[in-house]
Amino acid sequence: MKRAIHWAIVVAALGALVATNAAAAIPAAKAKKLSGTITVSAAASLTEAFTTMGADFQNANPGTTVTFNFAASSALVQQIQGGAPADVFASADGANMQKLVSGDEVADEPTVFAANELAIVVKKGNPQHVRSLADLTDVGTVSLCADAVPCGKYAQQALSQAGVTIPPEHGTKGADVKATLSAVSTGDADAAIVYATDAKSAGSSVQAVRIPAWLNVYAVYPIAPIAASSNQDLAHAFVEYTVSPAGQKALRGYGFLPPPLQ
Repeated sequence: MKRAIHWAIVVAALGALVATNAAAAIPAAKAKKLSGTITVSAAASLTEAFTTMGADFQNANPGTTVTFNFAASSALVQQIQGGAPADVFASADGANMQKLVSGDEVADEPTVFAANELAIVVKKGNPQHVRSLADLTDVGTVSLCADAVPCGKYAQQALSQAGVTIPPEHGTKGADVKATLSAVSTGDADAAIVYATDAKSAGSSVQAVRIPAWLNVYAVYPIAPIAASSNQDLAHAFVEYTVSPAGQKALRGYGFLPPPLQ
């Protein structure tokens, strides 16, 4: 079964951390009183899951506030490197996290906390009768994430594995996965390639078409506290929460896959 894991540089080192952190209680820092506010810069595909998890984390830790900045992982890295306030970074791929690792901008080794796959979304009722990636060459306008965005890179790899090329004149590019999905739900595009979790979160506004495993792409999500954070205790506690039993349950509820080796 052919799958692509996009993080050859660091995923081996992170695998051992997953096994250790997955057993942590929610949250691991409960023994120490937590307080204050952190900003979590997270991939757009985590919007629904992290919004719920942030509320749960705050309820478990009175006196804390978790705010979120959701955008494409590549855009978030640029913001962080430009000095934008951030205490935690959660990426939809390893390559963007590696940029911060290489710049000594994370306070700890990244932890892989989730994984994802791709899905095709089409207009409700699937009027173009899309059944596979190959059908996307004949449906009109196809929405893909921008080339620099993780979901755009993953989509291009899936298309390449299927031997499918979307002509530029029949494609449109979204700034992140939410914009890419929105193009279909608003009727501006006939189909799109997004994460399976986003197809699920869209509900009845679109219809999902499964991409078989041998053509799909396995997206790995790492998270790390930012070195410049002024609240390292709270930042580390949130990171630990994402791999705790409660955090993993919440992620599964939104369609995310468990991280490797878990």
